[in-house]
Amino acid sequence: MRPMNPPPAGMRGPNRIGGGPRGYLTEDEKKNKPKITKALLLRILGYLKPYKWQFFAVFAAIFVSAVLGLFPSIITGKIVDAIVDDSREIKILVQLVVLAFVVLAAAQVISVLEQYINSWISQKIIYDMRNQMYDHLQHMPHAFFTGEKQGDIITRMNSDINGVSSIISVMLTSLVSNVLTVATSVFYLFYTDWRLAIVGLVVLPLLILPTKAVGKKRWELVSEAQGKQDELNQHVDETLSVSGSMLVKLFTKEKVEYEKFRAINNEATKITIKEQRAGSWFHVFLGMFIQIAPLLIYFVGGFLIISRFDAGLTVGDISVVVSLVNRLYQPVRQLLDLQVNFVRSLALFTRLFEYYDRKIEIDNPENPVKPPLDDCSVEFCDVHFSYEKEHEILKGISFFVPDGKMYAIVGTSGAGKSTIIGMIPRLYDVTSGCVKVAGTDVRDYDLSYLRTHIGIVTQDTYLFNGTILENLLYAKPDATREEIENACRVANIYDFINGLPDKFDTVVGNRGLKLSGGEKQRVSIARVVLKDPKILILDEATSSLDSISESLIQSALSAVMKGRTSIVIAHRLSTVIAADKIMVIENGVITETGSHEELIETSRKYRELYETQFKKVIEYEKQHSEKHLSK
Repeated sequence: MRPMNPPPAGMRGPNRIGGGPRGYLTEDEKKNKPKITKALLLRILGYLKPYKWQFFAVFAAIFVSAVLGLFPSIITGKIVDAIVDDSREIKILVQLVVLAFVVLAAAQVISVLEQYINSWISQKIIYDMRNQMYDHLQHMPHAFFTGEKQGDIITRMNSDINGVSSIISVMLTSLVSNVLTVATSVFYLFYTDWRLAIVGLVVLPLLILPTKAVGKKRWELVSEAQGKQDELNQHVDETLSVSGSMLVKLFTKEKVEYEKFRAINNEATKITIKEQRAGSWFHVFLGMFIQIAPLLIYFVGGFLIISRFDAGLTVGDISVVVSLVNRLYQPVRQLLDLQVNFVRSLALFTRLFEYYDRKIEIDNPENPVKPPLDDCSVEFCDVHFSYEKEHEILKGISFFVPDGKMYAIVGTSGAGKSTIIGMIPRLYDVTSGCVKVAGTDVRDYDLSYLRTHIGIVTQDTYLFNGTILENLLYAKPDATREEIENACRVANIYDFINGLPDKFDTVVGNRGLKLSGGEKQRVSIARVVLKDPKILILDEATSSLDSISESLIQSALSAVMKGRTSIVIAHRLSTVIAADKIMVIENGVITETGSHEELIETSRKYRELYETQFKKVIEYEKQHSEKHLSK
């Protein structure tokens, strides 16, 4: 059961004036206020519908709680009357105290029941919405994740959905509870004495409205102080991090950065002092007024009794009125904030619905096919693609990779190489033209079947924060120990793993940070080997590695590519030179196709890439090899 006589907000500490930030809408919230429509409200109610009987139980408990909430005030009045009564029977006092104890015990039991059901409903709705959101995001195209901020996705998955739970469990039930509390209290106020009821209700706005006004001003200062604190934290983070502190030292900017910090700190301190002082005199006034309000009721009631205007009015009745007026403060204040809370709740729902309504652009067709992949060729037929309509990335790409052959794609950064290979597993769909695997348009495939037969090794290897074994089994959960060890041998990583204290149970850390770049890369290659794909795609898989790591990985990749249709993007000549064909791409167009020797003779662009990217690597590797042999 909710508190019978909640203390007014002004008496509950400075941080609670006006209900904090929930007391009013900011300018941004007013500007971006969601449009309330019948469709939106029905959609929200759709999440509540499966739990309608539980809600009914909560509302029934709230009703009983609101009625029981009257009894402490009523019993207090009876006790006062029993004390001032001439008969002064102890028996009556004992009965009233016992009754008060029974009512309070019943109220607490009902309160626990209500909170339990309410919590269960809100957590179940969170469960439903999180599952729905995660499933929906899993089916979003790759372009969604490259375009959206990761923080925004996580905020919607966590904060926004948790906020919805708070709305459902707090705002809805609070609305019903406050309405019932006000209704029952006002009814009994007038039932007790209509004149004292009017006095109490007139005083009520004088307590609430000034509190809200001061609360708004206080919160504006709190927000300003928080902004300065964020600025201070940003400065500390930038200048006292490993890289930031080194930069400050190298450019001898210690004094400059200190002065910046001191200035921001000074502003933050001034605003905080101002914020803490705000409303101090109001608190003095409010504290006095809170005491004056009951005095007014006692004065009017005392006047009515002394002047004998109403012989039926008792001191106990006056106590009941004072108690019930205090009981009205909190629910009335919350009802005044209802519009603010309602707008904020709709804003949360619209943010979530914005994600739910994102179209799943890459999905299975109505009748997906699973053709045999014995002859697994790859073909691009006049493929055009653009992330944005006005900026075309690929402009009529056409080529054919026969089954079992290895083709390489070279070109400058931003030419469209990664976009091309992303279209084979349908990370992106063509704007026009088509991509075929084994003679069938990839858009006609069962998506899971298609991707199961494609293996990709990228430069930026991603490992989950688990053991090496768990990361390998991600490719094939039912793999035998023998299959796992053979895959690691092919990837030239078995001896390294076997030399670790925990071997395959070694935890690799977040994103595999406990392993070197070459070790992570070989684990990812072993994972692809375990997958045993028909088509292998290598996206600059060795570009950032040292020569020793690259040599091990090149050996592993050669073994993996054997007998598979392979498409390679590479900066290292050793990978490119082994290709059956090399395609030179420039500004989204394939300008030349041929072997290494042919392109050196005929292609200006390839020769330029050779001079800038490949030749230095050859010379470095040659010198490194000669030094190694001389030792």
